[in-house]
This record gives sequence, C-alpha cells and structure tokens, in this order.
Amino acid sequence: MSLFSFIQDLKYSDIPEHTRYLVSTSLMDILGVVAGAKENETTTNIRSYAATHYPATDLSCRLLFDGRAVHPMGAAWAGGFSADSLDAHEGHFTSKGHAGATVVPALLALADACRAQGREISGEEFLTVLAIAYETGLRAGVALMDTAAEYHASGAFSGLGVVCGAARLLGMDEEQFLHALGIAEYFGPRCPMMRLVDFPSMLRDAHGAGAYAGVNAVFMAQAGITGAPAETVAENKIAHCWNDLGERWEIDAQYFKPWPVCRWAQPSLTAVTAMLEQHPEITGGNVEQIRVETFHESMRLQGHFPANADEAQYGLAFPLAALIARGQVGPAEVTGDAITAEDILSVSRKVEIVEADDLSARFPEEILSRVTIQLKDGQEIVSPITQAKGDPATAMTREEFLAKFHLLGSVSFPAARLNQIVHAIDSLPKATDCSMLFELIMQP
Repeated sequence: MSLFSFIQDLKYSDIPEHTRYLVSTSLMDILGVVAGAKENETTTNIRSYAATHYPATDLSCRLLFDGRAVHPMGAAWAGGFSADSLDAHEGHFTSKGHAGATVVPALLALADACRAQGREISGEEFLTVLAIAYETGLRAGVALMDTAAEYHASGAFSGLGVVCGAARLLGMDEEQFLHALGIAEYFGPRCPMMRLVDFPSMLRDAHGAGAYAGVNAVFMAQAGITGAPAETVAENKIAHCWNDLGERWEIDAQYFKPWPVCRWAQPSLTAVTAMLEQHPEITGGNVEQIRVETFHESMRLQGHFPANADEAQYGLAFPLAALIARGQVGPAEVTGDAITAEDILSVSRKVEIVEADDLSARFPEEILSRVTIQLKDGQEIVSPITQAKGDPATAMTREEFLAKFHLLGSVSFPAARLNQIVHAIDSLPKATDCSMLFELIMQP
C-alpha cells in the first residue's frame, strides 16, 4: 500500500479496537499535559510570541486553553511548545522520541481553522486523522534513526506526521502531498537532543518547531512551492519502515509517562513508588541516603538542584526527591516555587546516581533502574531491577490515565471541566462534529 493510499483510504473501522483506544487515550493524555502547562512560564511566553508574530488572517484558529485567535502556524508553535513544556507526554522506543506533542496541537489548530471557515469535521474523522499522523510520524522517526547517526529531537521527524494527517484533513492531492512531505523533511529541525539533556532549556524536544514545520510545509505546498523527495519515506534503504503500513501499528508500541519528567527518570520513580507503598516508614524526614543504579543516559540526568522547571523535569534526583517528600510528582512538584522548596531539596541532597554496566547494556531495548534507600534507623530497602510503568508490558489502566489527567489538569481547571473534556473525547467516535470538545479546549 502506498503512503498516499493509506492516508486517503483509511477508515476508522479499519483501525484495530485497541489501537483506536490508544489514539483517543493519547489525545486525552496530550490535552491533560497542555492543561497542566497552561500557566507555566514557557506557555505564557510562547502564547505571547504567537499572538504578536502570527496574528490571524483569513486563516484563523484559537490558542489551546487560551481562546485568542492566531494564524495556524502560530498556534502550531504555541501548542507544540506548551505540550513540550511539561514532560509528561507519551513516547516511542524505536524512534527514541514522541509524536503526540507535535501532531495533536498542530492538527487541532488546522481543524479549528477549518471549523472557523464553516467546515465541520466528525469525531470519527478527526480520530482517523490523528491515527494517521501518529502512525506516520512514528514511522518517520524510526526511519530517521535508521539513517542518521546523531540522536535528534522529536521535531526532526514528527512534522512529517503533521503533513500526513493534514493531507487527509484538507483533502490534498498526491502531488501536493509529496511536495509538502519533502518540504517538511527538508526544513525539519535536526536538533541535537543530548545538548538539551546536558543543558536543559525551554527548547525541549523541538515539538513546537516540528508542529510549525509540518503546518508550514502544507501551506507552502498549497501555494505551489515544490519540495525534494522525503528520504525518510522514499528511499529503498528504509522501505522496511513502511512496508507493513496498515497491517502493524507503531502506535501500539508507545509508552506513557505517569509523571511529568524525562522518560529516563521514570524507572527510578516506578521503583520508589512501589517502595513507598510497601514501606510507609519511608518519608522525607526519615531517609539517610538514596542510591540509584541506572543506565548511562539516565545517570547523565542528575539534576539535584535545578535552577528552573526545565532542569527539574530533565533531572532525576529532584523529581525522585519530590516523590519521597510529597508522595506525588505533578506540575506543582516540578514548576514554580517547588524548585526552591527545602522539603524536596533536603531529600535531593541525599541522592546518589551511578551507572550500572548491566543496565546500560540493556538500553535502549529496556530502560531499567534499581534503587536502594537507607533509613536513619539503619534499615536498608532495595528495589528489584525495575522497568518504567506505562510501557506496553506495564501498561497504565484507564483509571490510572484518568488519575494522571486530573493530577495534571487540576492545577488549571476544576474537576467538572476536566470531566467534561474526558466525556467529549469519549463521545468523539459517534459525534457528527467536534464542537463539544473544541469549545472546551479552545477557551481559557
């Protein structure tokens, strides 16, 4: 099956039931992240930037959870940056990246622009568009990993997923689509990801840039701009990444994060969560020392004393200390005043993070950690080697997803509105239009 045929011919009923569940769950998960990020510094700054530099024209959509009208390219920048600013969005092993924080904000912007022009989109169609964008974005990421040695940020490939979803949403013809795909890849941000791990900043995983690159490529192709073939799609050497399109679903291999911190910190937090449940005597005031043994990339996170929210979320020691000190890690524990909170910092000072050769040897196929906690009374508690919660093999339940959605979103909205958003997402497969959801997520 050709990529264009897959995009144009896919029916919602063609998507396996479990994959459909994951698509709608991913939509809820990303919206929870954006809701949790609504008032943080990155979101405030990028929304101001979008409103100033990308005012609405004859193309107009609204900023997520804000309501101001901007051009869709500005909304793509803002939505991607905002989703990226709270590190709780889903990810994918073989692409070493994420699709949702790019494709969801970008396609919400394009769909809202369509609605502003009087074109309604059914809930089933919008979910199909999202499934296309996720699936193609993730496969483009795998192809990039297979052809480029450097570890690139997710925005380097996720813009291609935006183009694929937009091609279906906007009814692009094949020639126009192929030009858009080539433009998105050519202008895609090949950002060196490890630089952001070593020097955390608001740039994060380049989801804003990827969302912009995808939307921009669509509009350029519609204006008659030509693009070179996209080698992560067209080259024979990566045909294995695309040959089973529509038969096997990369979306099924996604992982989800229970906590808004770097993926590489999640196994340690999973281990400590189990330790806290089994040993209520572990408290912030009762800990003498914490030793984390983990794989090399996770060891590099460190992050005992973050200077800002970006460093807190790209660290390991600080969020682990927050979990022990406060019993949870949500937006309130990795942003704002929490960064200088002594109850967390006092525990963070006691965290030692070391590389374990046996765990490094199992990365990236597995991301694992083990944690030893020594209490002040001399008791020593050791976790088993632990895989992160939220992997396909350690999947989160529906109840856990809802709890996460409310934990993130509760910093911005009352429970009633959050419940309405969940209901609107659950209703999409039978909804003749997306108006209920869009009016809930496009208002302050």
